Order: sequence, then structure tokens, then C-alpha cells
Amino acid sequence: MREVELRLNGQTVARPAEARTHLADFLREEHLLTGTHLGCEQGVCGACTLFLDGRPVRACIILAAACDGAEVRTVEGFGDDPLMGRLREAFKRHHGLQCGYCTPGMLATAYDIVRRLPDADAARIRRELSGNLCRCTGYAGIVAAIEDVLSHDPPAAQVVPLPRRRRFRPGAAERSAAAAPAAARPAAVSGDLPAFESYAGPRELADGVALNRSVLVQAPLATVWKVVRNPPSVVACIPGASLAGPPQGEALAGQCAVSLGPMSAAFRGTAAMRLEEAERRGRVVGAGRDGLSRSTLEGTLDFALEPEGDATRLKLSLVYRLKGPLAQFGRPALVEEVADRILAQTVAALAGRATGRAGAQAVPQKLAGFSLAWSVLRGLLRRVFWRG
Repeated sequence: MREVELRLNGQTVARPAEARTHLADFLREEHLLTGTHLGCEQGVCGACTLFLDGRPVRACIILAAACDGAEVRTVEGFGDDPLMGRLREAFKRHHGLQCGYCTPGMLATAYDIVRRLPDADAARIRRELSGNLCRCTGYAGIVAAIEDVLSHDPPAAQVVPLPRRRRFRPGAAERSAAAAPAAARPAAVSGDLPAFESYAGPRELADGVALNRSVLVQAPLATVWKVVRNPPSVVACIPGASLAGPPQGEALAGQCAVSLGPMSAAFRGTAAMRLEEAERRGRVVGAGRDGLSRSTLEGTLDFALEPEGDATRLKLSLVYRLKGPLAQFGRPALVEEVADRILAQTVAALAGRATGRAGAQAVPQKLAGFSLAWSVLRGLLRRVFWRG
């Protein structure tokens, strides 16, 4: 993973990316800018055309790591651009779009044509559009829209070509690792699970999907706190979760596997657990990545204990964010229901472990199968009919 910093639609952003991740996936999955459409993923169809340092490029054949430090403008970044506004109105007026899949790339190319070729005629416009494929319109409306804008003294373009710059800048970690003598470099960790690298590092989420659970545990507060403050005990209560090794201070490394029908994922990553002993509460902040789908999961779990007579109230609040192909493939309600099932089973297992009930250890090693699918379906049906 490499940290990639961009000037994206006027704002400086930074996110980690694999060396093989192309710019289009980086924008769609890490920044949720889905206006950049993916078609051929071979640089042929032009659907993913956007502006890199003020020049139109194919985002599907450019590596995100190669764009470090660059200025990127996607279709979402032209809200107040007068030239793009003129083009949008002309496309609408001349029926220059039908299904709309090619439209973001078409608009980017049209913007470049108007900016670069103020005297272009219909034949030249068609040649310039030859790298953008459209299966709907026959191009006549698109060409007419560009001619219309050119014939009415178009406003100046706000996005202009910038000087070329060196793309990838090695970060501090890469520079220090390269400078360190071979003997000083850490050796690979052996064991049942492979060594895990931190994905983006644990960080608290300010937004995301929020889930809450509360259960009354028939055990004293001190007994319940002994369970929830112990990371191995907590992990043992999470379906499909396992640790890569013993905790290193606040730091944890491990994985969580889950599958639902044909979908399966094993999120590997790191977390940090912070406790407030006096208040009997704590927070776990973690991030993980599924190597097969290249999906990422980030979350913050807050837990707190409150005495209620001889019993203890256990409260958990989870905020998570799923990004990548798994998030795009599944409906948000389905993903939320799966997360809620996991949280519910975790709470029940923690309560069972604290009270010493028989069977409290029987937490599934992998959350999967028809039982999960059926419980998720029942939960979704309850929500639909209850809201109705």
C-alpha cells in the first residue's frame, strides 16, 4: 500500500492504494466518485475520461500511485464551471445523451475540444470524439451540442493544462526502509496466519452506518468488565474473527471472515483498543481489507457498562464504512443487516461469557451459510413491513 495524495476537485485528499490500483477504481472505491464510469478498462471506450493536470486522460489505464501530487478533476468537480455548464445545457437541448453511460467521458472530451479547438468544424469534432464510444445517440446530437457551444463565444475554461510533474513521491516509510541496513530490517513473522500490514491505520470515523445494541447481563459490573476489557475474549465472541498474535499494547492484528451465498470476504487488518478503566468504557478503532475483492472496511466500536442493581447493562455502538466492489455489489440495506446480525451475535456471546452460561464458547468460526442468509432475509422483511 502507498499513500496517494491528490488535488481532487479542488481539495487535497490522501488515501492508501495498492501499486496495481488504477485511477478510476481509486476514485470510485476510495473517494466514492462514481461519476467516473468504467467500460472496457482497456483505454478504448473513453467512458472513464477525466482531467489529470488539466489534460484529458483515460483513468482506467493510469495507476493511482503514478498520480501522486497531481491535479485531478472528475465530472463531479465541474459544478460551477461556466464552460461545462454551457456544454451540459447544449447536450440536453440537442439530445446528446440517452442511457448516459458515456456522458461523463463525452463531456470531458467536449470540454477539451471547445477549449483547444475554437474553430473546429463538424468533421474535426467527429475525429476528436473518435476515442469516446457511444452505443445510443449516433453522435449527431453530441456533435451538434459542441458546435452550438463553439458558435456562441464560449466562456473561458477554468481547467487548464498544468506543467507536468514527477508523479510518485516515496513516502517516509519507503525512504527509511530503503536506507536501513539489511540486518536492521524486520524479519517476516511466522505463524498460522500471515503477517498483516496496516491498511490506512486505525482511525475514528466521523460518519458511516451506525448500529446500536444493548443487553442486560445478569452478572456484576466487575465480572462483565473483566471480559470486555480483554481483547482475546472479545475477539472470541465475534463470529469469524481471529487474532494474528497476542496484543502489542493497544495494537491488535487479525482477520474476520464472512460469507453470504456466493459472496465471501476475509478482512485482514489492524485495530487499536483504548480503555477508560474508571468509567468502565472503551473504544476499538480498526481497518481491514479483503485481498480478493479489494474491498475495505473501517469501523469504530464504542462499548460501555452501567450497573443496574445486581446486573450490568452492556451497550455497544458501531459505526462502519464499507467501500469497494462488495459495497457496490450489495444493497446497503443487505450489508447493514449482515453487520447487525454480527453485532447481535457478538453481544449475546459476550453476555454468555460473562455469566458463564453453557455454550457461551460456541461462536461460529466463520459467519456463513443458510442460517445467516435466512436471518438477514427475515430482518429485511421485518424492516419493510414495519416501515410500511
